[in-house]
Amino acid sequence: MDRRTEIRDFLTSRRTRITPEQAGLKVSPLAGTRRVAGLRREEVALLAGVSLPYYTRLERGDARGATDAVLDAIARALLLDDAERAHLFDLVRAANAATAAAQATRRLARQPVRPELRNMLEAMSGVPAYIRNGRLDILAGNALARALFAPIFTSPARPVNSARFTFLDPAAAEFYPDWDAVADQNVATLRAEAGRNPYDRALSDLIGELSTRGDTFRQRWARHEVRRHRAGAKRLNHPLIGQITFTYETMELAADQGLYLIVCSAAPGTRDADALSLLASWTAVGSAENTAALKQT
Repeated sequence: MDRRTEIRDFLTSRRTRITPEQAGLKVSPLAGTRRVAGLRREEVALLAGVSLPYYTRLERGDARGATDAVLDAIARALLLDDAERAHLFDLVRAANAATAAAQATRRLARQPVRPELRNMLEAMSGVPAYIRNGRLDILAGNALARALFAPIFTSPARPVNSARFTFLDPAAAEFYPDWDAVADQNVATLRAEAGRNPYDRALSDLIGELSTRGDTFRQRWARHEVRRHRAGAKRLNHPLIGQITFTYETMELAADQGLYLIVCSAAPGTRDADALSLLASWTAVGSAENTAALKQT
């Protein structure tokens, strides 16, 4: 993923989606038909308070000397939300610190899940909990998480990865009633991660794999959407307990940079909570039976 191209495509995509009226500019009715969608470069430069040559150079991917103040001004001019602003900063920092970023990312790529974290997951037996990295690889999960997301863990699409399952396994369309929303979320998460860790070879390989296996991912990737999905609700068509809706919270692990703990739950007293409890009981019974069988061998 070339950094100059990423900056160019991202800024261009944000500029073309904003009308002059949305940006607070008055356009004379005598100006005639506009030949470009959205804002012109000179309009973005005016709104950001920078020269047209400077903004043109930046939009072409040359981020040398771009200060935080300038990037903030451009983010305001383009009406970027928090996730998009962070993505712009990530892209520029990566372009200006290639060697350091590459070394840091290589360290992240080799980071294992500590035994202490695995023990913590298993201790959280009452809720589904798992650990993923920024590439959406599911690195570890407790028994209830493995049961709730069984189609992902048992999918032939390997290694276990939420995006790989979503786009490459036909079972995903049945498992996710809101497949389009899940697909958009996965792509936006990977796009943001690509901005943070542009030299992650495994991430580049994953994006390449998903892009070459069909148009669905490639078309979404080209939109340059970035979002932070740290909390929300999700629906599943589970093969054992039927349709279930639950909420999730995503927490970045302070001592393990680049790893995230996701905990799922359902509101007490609801059918969803009852379904989750039923799945937990089946999981516990299955685990006990496996343990007994092992003791007999």
